[in-house]
Amino acid sequence: MKIRMLAGAAIAALTVVAVPANAANTPEMPGLAVANAPSDGAINNFYASRNGAALWSPAAATALIATLERASLDGMASGPAIAAQARALMARANAGDVAARGEADRLLSSAWVQYVQALRTPPAGMTYADQWVAPRVLSPGTILAQAAAAPSLAAHVRQVSAVNPLYARLRDAAWSAAQANGGQVDPRILASLDRVRDVPPQGRYVMVDTGGAHLYMIDDGNIVDSMKVIVGKADPTTQTPMIASTIYYATLNPYWHVSGEILRSTIAPNVLSMGTGYLKSRGYQVMAADGSDAPLEPTKVDWRAVAAGRETVRVRQLPGPANSMGQIKIPFPNGSDLYLHDTPNKDLFSADDRNLSHGCIRLEDAQRLGRWLMGRDPKAASHDPEQNVLLPAPVPIYLTYLTAQVNGDQISFIDDVYGRDRQVAALR
Repeated sequence: MKIRMLAGAAIAALTVVAVPANAANTPEMPGLAVANAPSDGAINNFYASRNGAALWSPAAATALIATLERASLDGMASGPAIAAQARALMARANAGDVAARGEADRLLSSAWVQYVQALRTPPAGMTYADQWVAPRVLSPGTILAQAAAAPSLAAHVRQVSAVNPLYARLRDAAWSAAQANGGQVDPRILASLDRVRDVPPQGRYVMVDTGGAHLYMIDDGNIVDSMKVIVGKADPTTQTPMIASTIYYATLNPYWHVSGEILRSTIAPNVLSMGTGYLKSRGYQVMAADGSDAPLEPTKVDWRAVAAGRETVRVRQLPGPANSMGQIKIPFPNGSDLYLHDTPNKDLFSADDRNLSHGCIRLEDAQRLGRWLMGRDPKAASHDPEQNVLLPAPVPIYLTYLTAQVNGDQISFIDDVYGRDRQVAALR
C-alpha cells in the first residue's frame, strides 16, 4: 500500500476537478451526485402549512449559503450557483424588495431539500446487505418539517452538513486546499467523500476502510479505537466489496469453513503433494457436500477431481491454535460469505501492503474489537466449537474504500488498488 502525502499547493499538481473559490460568479460544477429540485407542489404545501411564514432567519440563511458554496464537494453540483442566486435575492430584499425576500426563502428551502437528499445518495458500488442500515429516503415535506422544528435552524444546518467526523475532516481539508489552489480538487478526494458520506453521524458502528486497511470503532461521532486489518487482494475475484450490514452476534471457538475456491486452489493441491497427513496436521475435517456432518475418509476422496472442480467436498478446520479464524469470528449478513475474524498469523500486520486475503477481513486485535462489541471479554464458556454469542445490541458495519485521507494538515492519497476511483472517473 503506497501512501503519498500532499499538502497545500502540492495538491494542485494532481487536480482536474474545479470547485469554486468564490461562489459569487460560480457556474454549476461537476459532482458525484446531483439531486433533483423538489416539485413546486412540495414547496407550496410546506409554505401553505405555515401560512406563508418565512423559514430562514438571517443566521440560518447565512449558514445554508455557506454550506451551498462548497456543496460540489457534497455531491450537489448546483449548490454554488444556487448560493450565488440566493445572495443576489437577499441583497435585493435588504434594499427593500419584499418579493425578493419571499423568493429567497423559497429558493433556500428548495436548496436545503436538494442538499439533504444529495447527502443521502448511496455511493456507487455500495451494497446494503441488511435493510436495517439502508439510508432512508426523506420526502421534501419531512426534510422541511425537521428544519422548521429545529430549536436553531442555523445549528441544524451545521449539524446535518457535518455528516460524520471522517467526512467532515476530509471535506474541510479539501475545501481549504481548493481555496488555496485556484478551486481545484483531485477527483480521488471526491470519490472518497462520496463513499464516506454514507457513514452515519451518530450511533455505535464499525467502519472498515479497505483502501487504507484499517478498522474504526465509532461511537456517537467519535472514533474511539482503531486497528489494522488485512483485506482482499487486488484481483477482482478476491477484492473486499463495499457492503453495509449489521453485526448481531460473535462466534467463539469458530470452525473455519474452507471456501470452494480455497479448497480447489490450495487445500486439494497440498493434499496431492503432501498426502492426507497434511489435513490431519492442520486440524482439517473432510465432509460430504450434501451438508452431512459425518466425516469422510480423506484417502477415499479423488483430490485431483476436487482440484479440477469436478468433485465437491466440504472441508472445515477445527478450533485450536492453528485455526485460521483464531479465537473469534464476527459474521454479518451479506451475499459474499464475508466476515471479520481473528488470525494466528500476526506478522502480516506490520506490512504496508495488507491486501492479502481472499476477501474476508483479518483483525489485528480481535479480542479488543470483541470486547468493544460484546461489552465483556470474548471468552468462550467451554471448549465446544461454534459458540454464538448475541451482542447486547446490533451494531452496524460499513465496508468502504477510501483512497484520500487526512493526516494532520495533509491529505494523503493511497494507491487505488481495486481500481474503483478509475471506475468513478470513467462515469463523469
